[in-house]
Amino acid sequence: MRKAAVVLGGVIFSLVLFLGSAQAADKFGYIDLSRTFSEYKKTKTYDKSLSDKEKVYTDERDKKVEELKSFQDKINLLNDKQREEKQGELQAKAKALQEYDQKKQAELRKEQEERMKEILKDIEEAVKKYSEKEGYTMVFNDRVLVYQSKNMDITSQIIDILNKGK
Repeated sequence: MRKAAVVLGGVIFSLVLFLGSAQAADKFGYIDLSRTFSEYKKTKTYDKSLSDKEKVYTDERDKKVEELKSFQDKINLLNDKQREEKQGELQAKAKALQEYDQKKQAELRKEQEERMKEILKDIEEAVKKYSEKEGYTMVFNDRVLVYQSKNMDITSQIIDILNKGK
């Protein structure tokens, strides 16, 4: 019985050593996803493009609001009967403006989401290629780590890969 316990203990000890050495060979890293995202050239290009589209939308919206205010001012100068006749037209213009706002904001949101997905896919592919080339077993997002050693940070390498287009 005692011999069996010694043998079992030896097997467990060997197994622990084997698993420990297998894990020691694993290579881990992490990336700062926020920094990677913001320093990626494609992000900056997309941000500028979306900003330009948003400015066009805002300018168009401001013009429509100004037209609506002008129409409202003209209605206010009319007598009661004429004002009542134009009230429906005013409401239709206000509703059209509201629909325009909702449509354009939804379009901008959708485009932003699509571009974010594209950028995140690029980052994921760059991490995968780099990790396979450099022998990393796992690469984590820094947002889910409680503690990380800076020597495991591969953010700069990933940003370089993304911006070089490799």
